[in-house]
Amino acid sequence: MSTNNLNADQIVTVCFNPGDDADWFAASEKVNDLMSASGTPARRFRVRHRRFIGWLTRFFGYYLLDAARKFGSITIAAGGRKSRLDLPGMSQVAANEAIARWRAWNTHIKATTPNARTWEDFLAQHKAAPAKVTLAEARRRFEEQPRVTAMLEYGIGQVFDPYELSAYQAGEATYAGLHWRVALIGDALITTDGRILRAASGSLADRLRFLNEACMYLRTLSNRARLCAVTIA
Repeated sequence: MSTNNLNADQIVTVCFNPGDDADWFAASEKVNDLMSASGTPARRFRVRHRRFIGWLTRFFGYYLLDAARKFGSITIAAGGRKSRLDLPGMSQVAANEAIARWRAWNTHIKATTPNARTWEDFLAQHKAAPAKVTLAEARRRFEEQPRVTAMLEYGIGQVFDPYELSAYQAGEATYAGLHWRVALIGDALITTDGRILRAASGSLADRLRFLNEACMYLRTLSNRARLCAVTIA
């Protein structure tokens, strides 16, 4: 799951025009050239199986990158032709999971703890006076709040990331909307012409602004365009 935690790995979606070389080497080369980073394939795209011919195509990995199988059927891949990737299904699953997680948080955390200041508030303190408020101290202050401690401690069926507190406190619709967009895009997107789309900051508003732009761009791509997801540390 993408997160605002500084220690978390980042997911980059790399886009290719139809007809471009779009293998793993090409994707990693783009990430290295444009972001000065190296990475590994991220198997995060659900593979689409069409209603009538899906019984056959589910066993073939054409137009897919680093595909994985379950009981012989290809179910997930690090990328491939847009038409072979189940982007609507991915977003729906992510939204449903986020709604279930938010409702559990609402019942077990929000209802039992006072409002808390978000990680972005404490990170801003650190950036304003790094000698006075170290990153470790900012993290300590953030995590000692009762609501954050309760999120870290909770372990009954759900895992609550306290570094997403701003999204949790923004409400169910916003939290689910963030997560279905993250499922499609990750943390950054490299366009077919080599532009990097990413959030201007870690704030919830900037992340949503970036994700909306990236999702809109994804919709404009031809179904023959190709995508590849890369994990960078």
